[in-house]
Amino acid sequence: MGAGISEITIIGGGVVGLSVALGLVRAGHRVTVLDGSDSDLRASQGNFGLVWLQGKGADFAPYCELTRKAVAAWPGFARDLADLAGIDLALDQSGGFEFFTDPAELANFAAALDRQQAHLGNRFSHEVIGGDDLRRSYPMIGPDVVGATFCALDGHVNPLRLLRALRCAVVALGGRVLADAQVTGIVPGPDGGFDLALRGGGTRGAERIVLCAGLGSPALAAQLGFITRVRPQRGELLITEKLAHRLPFLSSTIRQVDEGGVQIGGTKADAGPDDSETLEVMAGLARHAVQVLPALADVRVVRAWGALRVMSPDGYPVYARSSRHPGASLVTCHSGVTLAPLHASILAEWIDGASNAPELEAFDENRFALSDAA
Repeated sequence: MGAGISEITIIGGGVVGLSVALGLVRAGHRVTVLDGSDSDLRASQGNFGLVWLQGKGADFAPYCELTRKAVAAWPGFARDLADLAGIDLALDQSGGFEFFTDPAELANFAAALDRQQAHLGNRFSHEVIGGDDLRRSYPMIGPDVVGATFCALDGHVNPLRLLRALRCAVVALGGRVLADAQVTGIVPGPDGGFDLALRGGGTRGAERIVLCAGLGSPALAAQLGFITRVRPQRGELLITEKLAHRLPFLSSTIRQVDEGGVQIGGTKADAGPDDSETLEVMAGLARHAVQVLPALADVRVVRAWGALRVMSPDGYPVYARSSRHPGASLVTCHSGVTLAPLHASILAEWIDGASNAPELEAFDENRFALSDAA
C-alpha cells in the first residue's frame, strides 16, 4: 500500500456499510467492502425508504440533532450520488404526514414533537392538524382520521436505487466491493491488524475494520470486545398495483413509490430472526390504509413481505471504537437511509480520529454498560 494510506475493510455491504465506505474512499483510503450472501437478513432490501425527521430523538437530543443534519444534507447527497453513479434516487422532500385515528395517540405524538422542537428550536417546525381541517385540504382523507402532524422536511427515496447507487459510487471512486464474502470470524493480530475468516475457508487481512454487518454483527462484535448486541424487529409491508394518478401526500405508513405503486407499512414486532409476513398483520395494514384513504379499498395488493430492522438496546445508533483492539470500529443503526449523508461524510473523520471529527460520544456503547441495557 502507498505511504500514509491505510487499508480499511468494511464488513457489511448494506446501506450503512456502503455509506461509510463512500466517505472513507473520498477521504483517500483504500477500502474493501465485504458483502454477505443473498440469503442474509438484509434490512437494506426491505425498508420503507423514508428520509424522516418527525419524532426522531424527541427524548434524546443528540439523535435529534444528528437526524436534522442528515435530512438537511440529503438534497446535495442525492445530487452527488446521481453524478457518481448515474442513478436518480427519486428523492422527494416535499413534506410528510403522520395520520392518527386515535385522539390519545395524536396527543402523545404531538407532545413528542414539542419536545423535539425544544431540542432544535427554529431548525425544526411542525404542524398539528385537526381531522376536519385536514379534509378541507385533502377531501379524500377518511372520516376516521382524527388529525395528523406534518413536517415540511420529511421525504422519501427509492431505497433499492440508493443501495445500487452507493455500490456504484464506491467502485467508481476506487473502492472494492466483494460479493458473497461473509465473515465468520475475526482474529486480532498480536502487532495490530486483523485476520478475517470467510465462509468457505478463505481468509483476508486488514489493517483496520469497520463492522457494519447489521443483524450479522453480534458474534463478530463480541470477538472485538464490543458489548452492543443488536436485535431484529420485524416490519411488514404491502405494495399495491401501480396507480395512474399520484397521491397528494406522503406519510410514514403510506407512500407512493416512484414507479406508481402504493407501499403500506409501519408495523413493529419482536419476532426474532423471522422475516415472514403474517395474515393478521397484513389485514391490519390494509385496514389502516383504507381508514386513511378509503379509495384504496378498490386497489389490488400485488406483493407483501416482512423485513427486519436492526435495533440497538435503546433504539439509537451506535458509533463505537474498540478499546481492546485499536483499529476496530462498530457502526449500527436502524435509520440507515435517513442517516446515509452523514455516514458518507463525518464518519470518515470520526473513524480516522481526526482533530476536526464530530463529537459522537453520546452514541458510544458505554451508555449500555452504565445502564445495564446491553
